[in-house]
Amino acid sequence: MPSARVPALLLSALLLSAPAANAQESRRAPEALGLGMEGYPYPAPVQFLSVKLEGQDLRMAYMDVKPTGNANGRTVVLLHGKNFFGAYWKDTIRVLTGAGYRVVVPDQIGFGKSSKPAIAYSFHTLASLTRQVLEEVGVKQAAVVGHSMGGMLATRFALMYPEVTTQLVLENPIGLEDYRESVPWKSTEDLYQENLKATEEGLRKYQRGYYVKWKPEYDEYVQVLYRQTLSGEYPRLAWVSAATQTMIYEQPVVHEFPRVKVPTLVVIGQEDRTVVGKGSVPPALLPKLGQYPALGKKTAAAIPGATLVELPNVGHIPHFESPEKWHSALLGFLNKVSK
Repeated sequence: MPSARVPALLLSALLLSAPAANAQESRRAPEALGLGMEGYPYPAPVQFLSVKLEGQDLRMAYMDVKPTGNANGRTVVLLHGKNFFGAYWKDTIRVLTGAGYRVVVPDQIGFGKSSKPAIAYSFHTLASLTRQVLEEVGVKQAAVVGHSMGGMLATRFALMYPEVTTQLVLENPIGLEDYRESVPWKSTEDLYQENLKATEEGLRKYQRGYYVKWKPEYDEYVQVLYRQTLSGEYPRLAWVSAATQTMIYEQPVVHEFPRVKVPTLVVIGQEDRTVVGKGSVPPALLPKLGQYPALGKKTAAAIPGATLVELPNVGHIPHFESPEKWHSALLGFLNKVSK
């Protein structure tokens, strides 16, 4: 055999180096991730609700996680942000279920493991679909928690379904200011073309802005977005991302905060400076936008009876960057209101 002429030590070195070379190649070329995130692990079993929108048969993914602690008979709904999906709530799911809560976590249509249709996206539609999920699993009332874009959706849900919403929790929501007043408008087509040019480094640079201090584990959420750009179906996701940015821009909820009638908690990481469409804002105007310390106070004052919790040295995602303080504030509010 040819290998017999190769010295044993050299053969061993070749064999040992092969896995290392393969590992390096794997890091250089991540595997594409399908738009349905097939194979990506979620912290609980994923179920699907069949829905029909604009003549399209679609599926909406969700997790319905039972309490692991002594059940208190109450349910919490967790609504994700625009660049995320239900699985990023994994630690909050664990804490809430351990405290006796049932937790329902949808992937909104257009996100995560749900269908990615080209439709006219609206917060009203997403709120309606979220209620359909609750009806499917037999939940009549729930506390609704929303992060980032999910905060806008949670507000819309509370306005549409106050009889279903027992409490509202907003974690660094976007839309605390009306972007139409300061951010130049872009067509969905222009946003789509920008999304088609997404790169790994560009996605990472954007997400680094979420945090006061970057940690290696945060890169998982960069990799999910980047791996989806490698899919042959990525243009469809690029359109959904553009259409949902248009939704955020054109459908503000900030003017309706005084109409919220349910007990509300507003949690604000004080270092957050998120502005949707920041790259289009004139440099001289940008320092006046995304000022979350002031926006948090303004929002809590606008919502009747709202409670404000300010987290110093925390950015856009408290449940990642300061989980202990976030969970303490969340459970303290939910437990206090339930009494």
